[in-house]
Amino acid sequence: MASIRVGIDVGGTFTDAVAIDSETFDVLEQVKVPTTHDADIGVAAGIVEATSSLLESLSVSPDDVVFIAHGTTQATNALLEGDVAKVGILGLGKGIQGRRARTETNVGDIDLDDGQAITTEHRFCNIKNGVDEREIRDLLGSFEETDVGAVVASQAFSVDDPRIEEQAQTISQESGIPAIGSNVVSKRYGLKIRTRTAVVNASILPRMVETSTATGESIENFGIDTPPMIMRSDGGVMGIDEMRSRPIQTILSGPAAGVAGALMYENVTDGIFIDVGGTSSDISVIEKGQPKWKSAEIGGHSTFLRTLDIRTEGVAGGSMIRVEDGEVVQSGPRSAHIADLPYAAFADPEDIVDPELVWITPKEGDPEYVGIKTATGKMYALTPSGASNLLGLIDEDDYAAGNPKAANKAFEPLADELGVDVETAAREILDVSIAKVVPVIEDVIEEYDLDPALLEVVGGGGGCGALIPYLGEATEYRTRLAENHEIASTVGVGLAMVRDVVERNVMNPSEEQIERIREEAIDSVVGMGANQDTIETTIEYDDSENLLRVEAEGSTELQTREMGQADVEESDRRTVAATSLDVPDDSVEEAATTGGLFVYQASEERSRFFGLLTKEKTLLSVVDDTGVVKLKLQDASVYSTKKASLERSLERVLDKESVYSGSTTRLPNIYICHGNQILDVSGMSGRDQIQSLVDIELKNVQSDQELLIIGERP
Repeated sequence: MASIRVGIDVGGTFTDAVAIDSETFDVLEQVKVPTTHDADIGVAAGIVEATSSLLESLSVSPDDVVFIAHGTTQATNALLEGDVAKVGILGLGKGIQGRRARTETNVGDIDLDDGQAITTEHRFCNIKNGVDEREIRDLLGSFEETDVGAVVASQAFSVDDPRIEEQAQTISQESGIPAIGSNVVSKRYGLKIRTRTAVVNASILPRMVETSTATGESIENFGIDTPPMIMRSDGGVMGIDEMRSRPIQTILSGPAAGVAGALMYENVTDGIFIDVGGTSSDISVIEKGQPKWKSAEIGGHSTFLRTLDIRTEGVAGGSMIRVEDGEVVQSGPRSAHIADLPYAAFADPEDIVDPELVWITPKEGDPEYVGIKTATGKMYALTPSGASNLLGLIDEDDYAAGNPKAANKAFEPLADELGVDVETAAREILDVSIAKVVPVIEDVIEEYDLDPALLEVVGGGGGCGALIPYLGEATEYRTRLAENHEIASTVGVGLAMVRDVVERNVMNPSEEQIERIREEAIDSVVGMGANQDTIETTIEYDDSENLLRVEAEGSTELQTREMGQADVEESDRRTVAATSLDVPDDSVEEAATTGGLFVYQASEERSRFFGLLTKEKTLLSVVDDTGVVKLKLQDASVYSTKKASLERSLERVLDKESVYSGSTTRLPNIYICHGNQILDVSGMSGRDQIQSLVDIELKNVQSDQELLIIGERP
């Protein structure tokens, strides 16, 4: 048996786990156990139970586990439920900075959902003469008197010199109160937002430290030597030690796991990924192999927490249906799970005897939803899953596959109420259901200026069969279900890379500054267990905020997904490229190759001014030797060069592909292909920055190596 990676998704009801071959990335086994909220060691008991079941089923030992990670809803649920600690804010400063710190660190209480809040106590310490340990301890004593459970030490410009915050943090921890410095959660300027972000982080610190300690000890006692990892909100994983200081990074780790699965397992290059459960659907965007990001808002306030841009809609496979005046008017947000009703689609047809339509209020104060009641008194929910099964939209081997005959019988009372046949009733349910999803897709396409022709809509989650096939039938979007879609999130956890992001406010960063921050990001992921040889970095610069952002990620193992896959024939690569560009196979030709990457191109004419003028665009698709699309571009050109002449060649590409308008020059997006890798420097806004980044990233490339420069016109 080869070494395995274990991915675990801890949900509110069940804990799912998968074992993945670390070389081929095949899913070897999957299990589901109840989440152990009430166990002495909490959810850690379920994690160990699920892992034990996997290893026993595969007849492998703990020594064969080379990677283990879990996603968790604990941080998110703590904020949703108000299960947070009271936070003491220790403002630190002197002179003019001190006056600023006194006011800007006093952020007050932070409102959460349903009337809950993170409550705070604020104290200020003048550090004109350095840290007075006695004064700090006195202030901490006053925090203890008000039941403060965690402390934030926050000082202006601590991102440049964190020593004072670190001293205060150490004193607090020695006093028995968990503490964090504001510089730990963010290296960005902006004292008030940084303090607020640190307060949110500190509020969940005690609970998350307790859980992570129990999880780490349980896995170690089980015999697995590999350090356990935790899913981050950006789709990567981090070590438990890192999570103990930055638990805020695990907020939204559940939905992020699904996106990680879409990227790593499904190789989605440009698409909309919809993770459909029983109650809600999480919708996210992937462009050029990268997800979209946003700054999280908590309690209506901005934070420095960067999360995946995930839109959640209250419709899914188990959504209940509302009917008014003979029309289906709503699907969700209440689900069959909330009403504690089984799905009619999964019943035995013989149990659906003389069904009649009934009106149900799942929770007090809810509007009425419809269900059925049989002659035996058994009640069932009518759901999108039932509608899709009835219409034959779900394949027999799909997770949401039920019994179409049972669904047909169950839908008859609804059809009578609507005055239509059962097929039309089912379509009305699905029309109302996807009407909640389609506007979100349209919004993100417009917001990110995406080309619908290049997009695919990929469904994941156990309920995706209920919505995605019909979405493809009712719209012009290309749709498909992810392989092993019911465990897409769990697979995403198992395949996730060790990741960290370092941000700095830097004006016109020099090559030395970029290199220093890049090395800091690399050192961070190496410290969390990533293999140095697998680490890749992505560097962006936002000149509107003077913000330099470096993302580093790598695997704990030397193997990569490409190493576990076989090369494909040229004809297959061509077909993949044509499909990705939505053009016929015979219109695509190979334009260039590095040996590991193949650039295919096709031409497209677009009419302008009522057909009087036409403009030809070159479409490019970059495919690797295993047949995976790595990049799709709409209006781009490819140029061959060697490392020795790269600087001159890059200048010529920038000159040729830039768009000039008066005194304004818009630079193209630049991608450099070498071997089987693509260096994306589209995040840079100036020529000097582009050249600096290229110099840094390609400094170890041999001078005679063949390279490809791709310029995408802005």
